[in-house]
Amino acid sequence: MRKKLEGNGLWESSRMMLPEHKVAINEQEKTLRLRERVELDEQEWEHVARSVTESLQHRQPITLRLFHPQEELTVSGIVDRVDQLKGRFMVDGEWFSIYDIEGAAAWE
Repeated sequence: MRKKLEGNGLWESSRMMLPEHKVAINEQEKTLRLRERVELDEQEWEHVARSVTESLQHRQPITLRLFHPQEELTVSGIVDRVDQLKGRFMVDGEWFSIYDIEGAAAWE
């Protein structure tokens, strides 16, 4: 009795995957899930700057949406300091980059 090979022959029934292939597939899936950086226009930057300034001067809580390649990141609190020279701001003792801001909203 002779077995007839169809399709791509011997590889048709093979379900083996090399570890290198699995790593490559996982890396490709990670890159496909990466977020794109949002570019703010001039009006949105003015809104962000005004919100950050009000939080700093009047001690008002603020929520900022920040860029992160793998997830949506939000920072909530009161802006403690702004370092324009280094392009960063501090909320609750932690520094964040000004250039990562994607949006701002004051707490109601």
